[in-house]
Amino acid sequence: MLDLNGKNAFVTGIANNRSIAWGIAQQLHNAGANLGVNFLPDEKGRYEKKVRDLVEPLEPSIIMPCDVRNDAQIEAIADAIASQWGKLDILIHCLAFANKEDLSGEFSQTSREGFSLALDISSYSLNRLTAGWKHLMTDGGSIVTLSYIGGVKVIPNYNVMGVAKAALEMSVRYLAAELGPQTIRVNAISAGPIRTLASSAVGGIMDMIHHVEKVAPLRRTVTQEEVGKAAAFLCSDLASGITGQVLYVDAGYEIMGM
Repeated sequence: MLDLNGKNAFVTGIANNRSIAWGIAQQLHNAGANLGVNFLPDEKGRYEKKVRDLVEPLEPSIIMPCDVRNDAQIEAIADAIASQWGKLDILIHCLAFANKEDLSGEFSQTSREGFSLALDISSYSLNRLTAGWKHLMTDGGSIVTLSYIGGVKVIPNYNVMGVAKAALEMSVRYLAAELGPQTIRVNAISAGPIRTLASSAVGGIMDMIHHVEKVAPLRRTVTQEEVGKAAAFLCSDLASGITGQVLYVDAGYEIMGM
């Protein structure tokens, strides 16, 4: 049985009901985990209201603002976890961003600022959250992040995000090596293309989804629920011997040559 009762899980990156992070949060909740979530702060509080309304049925005990470029907000969440939970068992990292103009056109023309921004939010944020919260994983734990095949193979209209995902996957391996002695496991899920707020910035996303539906062994793409179930597995004792891995949840697309 997949049982996360008594586990404290913080899920980052929920934007709306299409978010993969939302699918993961639902499955962690179904398995019994106590949840905390963040929202991206903005002047009008639109993101906060949207996230609060969406996650209300999951009854998260911590809901806080977090822009991963803001160290003070990262530390504030660590303090809240320490005071309200005492420890952290699970960290879900579902954060990625790049300027739209840096996803298409000539990759060599990527701006210095755009390159740095994509790597900062999409890759370095995993290191930063891990560094800021690993001391809370006093009983060991599981960290899971989200990748995509564009980190290992060229995907049209992905450009700098592909480099960011490549960096993210290598970060998973280095973090797994570092944190293994503390019984903290670090893994990534490389999900098939799903129509989300983030993926909508990728030109031709629906063409990509239809291509996967034709080529993948299962003749379809995957759902947020399926990715969520895989994440719950990686966070459970059923995956106690798995770390430093990239698990493809993509209906088998990754294995195909043509």
